[in-house]
Amino acid sequence: VGLAVNTMSEASTAQEKPATSHKDAVRTVYPILFALGLSHMLNDTMQSLIPSIYPLLQAGFGLSFLQVGLITFTNQLTASLLQPLVGMYTDKRPHPYSLVLGMVMTFVGIILLASAGHYWTVLIAVAFVGAGSSVFHPEASRITYMASGGRRGLGQSIFQLGGNAGSSLGPLLAALIITPFGRQNVAWFSLLAIPAIWFMFVSGRWYKQHRLLAAQRQKASLAPALVPRPNCSPRRVKFSLVILLTLVFSKNFYLASMTSYFTFYLMRKFGVDKQFAQIYLFVFLFSVALGTLLGGPLGDRIGRKYVIWISILGAAPFTLALPYVGLVATGVLAVIIGVVIASAFSAIIIYAQELVPGKIGMIAGLFFGFAFGMGGLGAAVLGWLADRTSIEFVYQVCAFLPLLGLLTVLLPNIELARRPAK
Repeated sequence: VGLAVNTMSEASTAQEKPATSHKDAVRTVYPILFALGLSHMLNDTMQSLIPSIYPLLQAGFGLSFLQVGLITFTNQLTASLLQPLVGMYTDKRPHPYSLVLGMVMTFVGIILLASAGHYWTVLIAVAFVGAGSSVFHPEASRITYMASGGRRGLGQSIFQLGGNAGSSLGPLLAALIITPFGRQNVAWFSLLAIPAIWFMFVSGRWYKQHRLLAAQRQKASLAPALVPRPNCSPRRVKFSLVILLTLVFSKNFYLASMTSYFTFYLMRKFGVDKQFAQIYLFVFLFSVALGTLLGGPLGDRIGRKYVIWISILGAAPFTLALPYVGLVATGVLAVIIGVVIASAFSAIIIYAQELVPGKIGMIAGLFFGFAFGMGGLGAAVLGWLADRTSIEFVYQVCAFLPLLGLLTVLLPNIELARRPAK
């Protein structure tokens, strides 16, 4: 609570004292980055409650694995389809306070989920949560990009760390509060929307003022803003985006197997109870948060392409071993996989934004949306596969997905000369 209050105070101060020089304009505005990270954490904590209560939903409504997968598919489809459109729109007409609208939609979805009396109501609830996410991510990514100054990888990692930390809290909260006392207790977590809305309001106010000052500086200089562009043909840029999206596919399909079915896998294979399995899921998701924190700054230092190489392909030996080890080794491998595979996303986002400069919202919306969409599609497809084979077979198949990291060799070397602002 103290950290939240301090961050809100610092963020308010940051927007009250805007940049007045070029040096200030490119500095890293940490209060805003932390405010965005905290709002992302609160947002994704609420969203992560959805997969965390799948065992309760399956038992309460008598669902098949396919129906469980369709819950994730519905949630992430609404996010994936809308995010690129929201990003394209806000690239042309930025709406700093649209972040608040996204959080209100998430709030409504959580209330509906807690009180749902039918499977179709559950689908409507998770669709609201997905729509809220589609409004939040593109504009929040744009503000992160601007507030990060020269440390773009670091800024994206702080933003993503908040989201992944929130995602890791869902299973823990489900194990401690929701599973023992009932699904209706999900409603209490809708209160997290209140501080999140304040963080988003402060960040949006800073962004609005920052844009006005940037426009004034550009007008005073009587020169258009120059955006560095990679030395690639439009065809090469499009091809590279397809490669990056394929890598996101491999990463998020595998993550879908973990977030949606890891608890079922542990319960079926090792005979553990729901709460124990949810603790294991929390540990995995916490390792994902740690990997996210490492990936962005590492990309700033050694280059995005190298981080993508290490992250996607580097996870393969561990995913290939996971289906064939015992309970303790499963936990150890899950932590390693989470750290390694999660370090890629920040690097992929910044790499793509440097491929297509000037389209920050569109790129963020495209990649966040595609990531959500692949996660949702993966959950549905893998649920169908689990119904027809076994949950163990799902992990044997998914183990090969990180090998798609070999496609990284086809990406161009576009690393720009970056020196963080001092």
